[in-house]
Amino acid sequence: MAAAENGPTKVEEGAASIDGPTNPMVTPLLTDLYQFTMAYAYWRAGKHDERAVFDLYFRRNPFGGEFTVFAGLEECIKLIANFRFTEDEISFIQASLPASCEIGFYDYLRQIDCSNVEIHAISEGCVVFPKIPLMRIEGPVAVVQLLETPLVNLINYASLVATNAARHRFVAGESKLLLEFGLRRAQGPDGGISASKYCYMGGFDATSNVAAGKLFGIPLRGTHSHAFVSSFMSSDEITEKSLKSSDGSNVCEDFVSSVQAWLRKLKWSRLLGGIFGETNQSELAAFISYALAFPHNFLALVDTYDVMRSGIPNFCAVALALYDLGYKALGIRLDSGDLAYQSCETRKFFQTIEKEFRVPNFGKTSITASNDLNEETLDALNKQGHEVDAFGIGTHLVTCYAQPALGVVFKLVEINNQPRIKLSEDVSKVSIPCKKRCYRLYGKEGYPLVDIMTGENEPPPKVGERILCRHPFNESKRAYVVPQRVEELLKCFWPGRSGKDREELRPIKVIREWCINQLGQMRPDHMRRLNPTPYKVSVSAKLYDFIHFLWLNEAPVGELQ
Repeated sequence: MAAAENGPTKVEEGAASIDGPTNPMVTPLLTDLYQFTMAYAYWRAGKHDERAVFDLYFRRNPFGGEFTVFAGLEECIKLIANFRFTEDEISFIQASLPASCEIGFYDYLRQIDCSNVEIHAISEGCVVFPKIPLMRIEGPVAVVQLLETPLVNLINYASLVATNAARHRFVAGESKLLLEFGLRRAQGPDGGISASKYCYMGGFDATSNVAAGKLFGIPLRGTHSHAFVSSFMSSDEITEKSLKSSDGSNVCEDFVSSVQAWLRKLKWSRLLGGIFGETNQSELAAFISYALAFPHNFLALVDTYDVMRSGIPNFCAVALALYDLGYKALGIRLDSGDLAYQSCETRKFFQTIEKEFRVPNFGKTSITASNDLNEETLDALNKQGHEVDAFGIGTHLVTCYAQPALGVVFKLVEINNQPRIKLSEDVSKVSIPCKKRCYRLYGKEGYPLVDIMTGENEPPPKVGERILCRHPFNESKRAYVVPQRVEELLKCFWPGRSGKDREELRPIKVIREWCINQLGQMRPDHMRRLNPTPYKVSVSAKLYDFIHFLWLNEAPVGELQ
């Protein structure tokens, strides 16, 4: 979602100055050709202004889990608020469609906008489940059809990567710092920027992606690479050796000598003696140089040569020299090898220094781990026992390596107030017809129990009132629920000309906090990594009867001969 060179544009009329899409490639042309051929056919048949209702939803939770995080809504609303065809775009469409298409169609495209479209959606960052509409799009059928592909595109990856981030957070635990390091591995700049935004939404704490930090206000984290360490040969390359104390009251004229003195103390230490011998001096020079540049933010990558025999003692010598000047080193990063073992041994080293040299809290110095981490790795580290405080995760997170797509679909459920159903021999692909309202019912312990869909005009479920919840297609799966709290899920985010109040789009930090809180409210067995309990999605008894009536009415009747 790379930003336009001069920033996103804004639409002023009737849209409360909503910015244009973050990515300048998100235009009315970001769609499939068949959307334009259908739009022309609707227009040619005089059906283009017929009022249609579409549901955008998914059929199966990703990654073998039983929950999904809804993301991408803000970008959808930005698209809708700024949906206009330019003359250049219309010329391209005209050149792409058959010459037999009537010229009046292009005049029709010139006056298209989304002022007569309504969008009801679940709030961004909400925990969601299959079959429940994430968005309900209502408007002239040709216009809404043109919105299908971009809306599916904007929701699909956003929700997938936000869910992936939430799953990594769940496995890592609440206390760990999670850093998204995926830009260099992402599918192009758009994948990289989008991943940073939605990983943060899903529970990550920071990103290495500077552009995402600027665009969305996401905290930035990062240190040096192995190249920086191996670029040094010796401390002779360090020409400026002085360093002021943190309060500016005095100056250490030869910080290099101070570090080397501390390294000798560590080597001769009663408790540390024998753990290491001669450390790599080029690595030490790199660490000293980096500390001179960033005394307040010294975090060293310690596995360029040997973690325990060089990287850790070199880091500690620099950190202790900084401590003498009133600074506190941030910590180390491990990027290879046995992360569980190395982190535990490193923690022991830090704790020994704190004890022997009386350096307060040195034993708690932060340990960050990277190296192609994923859910399975985090789970394995937890089982082995480790001392890692922060995880830098890239490839498996941003590419959603375990599952390439969420599988969002966009289905017509009503036209001209007539409910429509899509049938299939695969029952999971049968759509749920008509304009619906959706509710989340909470039980006595405060957990969500079930999501239920009802017809638009049915009375809403009430607290304390016994409700029959039915599986949409399996007649034997049904249960009574007496909700202690009822939450309506679909809210109006784009009222068009309806006069309804529009829900405001929330800042990403607010969405992130709300998302984390939502995930914490779910019953633990729905959230566990292995064999999670499926969350129940249901329809009202009245809607169940109508689905099956319409199903039987629309399905062709066979004839035996």
